[in-house]
Amino acid sequence: MKLITGKTKLLGIIGDPVEHSLSPVMHNAAIAELGVDYLYVPFPVKKVDLTKAIAGFEAIGVQGFNITIPHKQAIMPLLGDVTNTAKMVGAVNTVWHTRSGWKGTNTDVEGFVAPLKAMSQDWSQITAVVLGNGGAARAVVAGLGELGCCEIHIVGRDREKLLNFYQTWQNMPKIAPLLKIHYWESLPELLSAADLLVNTTPVGMYPQIDNSPISEELMQQLKPDAIAYDLIYTPSPTKFLRFATARGLKAINGLEMLVQQGAAALEIWLQQPVPIDIMRNSLKEQLLDN
Repeated sequence: MKLITGKTKLLGIIGDPVEHSLSPVMHNAAIAELGVDYLYVPFPVKKVDLTKAIAGFEAIGVQGFNITIPHKQAIMPLLGDVTNTAKMVGAVNTVWHTRSGWKGTNTDVEGFVAPLKAMSQDWSQITAVVLGNGGAARAVVAGLGELGCCEIHIVGRDREKLLNFYQTWQNMPKIAPLLKIHYWESLPELLSAADLLVNTTPVGMYPQIDNSPISEELMQQLKPDAIAYDLIYTPSPTKFLRFATARGLKAINGLEMLVQQGAAALEIWLQQPVPIDIMRNSLKEQLLDN
């Protein structure tokens, strides 16, 4: 067992709820492998306590922390500096302490694109269809823009939310020309032209494992060489990805995004390379045990 002393440096994750988070599993596995004197702890923080919590972290010398629902947007005004990536996404998921105060970024973008960059694709020729228009979809759009996809189609059910999502990208010249929004009813026509289909909705997540955001029939409309990417990592595979595999498509689940965004955060905090394989395997073992 790791010896914790007064010299041990603290990292963590804040959210409400936060008990379900797998971040402590992978971060502490990497910390143990590296032999550094750090500890990663989950901190339950309610909305009304966010400002006090950040002040408390400052007071006790917390080195850095992750942010999950519902604080990813609310924390931004409390930080001294925010990276351009986080500004573009409109959310922060990673914070670290600097001489001038707290600084925040969003490593979800890096996490999302990592498994795609590992593929030999000419992304400038790729048309992407994204299911959903929430916070996760924002990181996906930023990532697709970084890859240089030629078209990004966002599909949602709520007219007002879709329009608001679209408007928030209009002052970003690298994204705005690529972005189009559609109602869910338009999916059948969109899928036949899609090279990459990304599910950012929670449909199909445990415990609703028998659900999928699209039917098996609709999945058949995708090109045979298309990629299906589900941000959900439990269950693995989701019904969405089972449909994709049955169609013969390349399938990516959300575990790799979780691992890669975590690795990017840990590298910021420790200022050294981290053992991504150890982080990945620790999560796989945890998911198998559960």
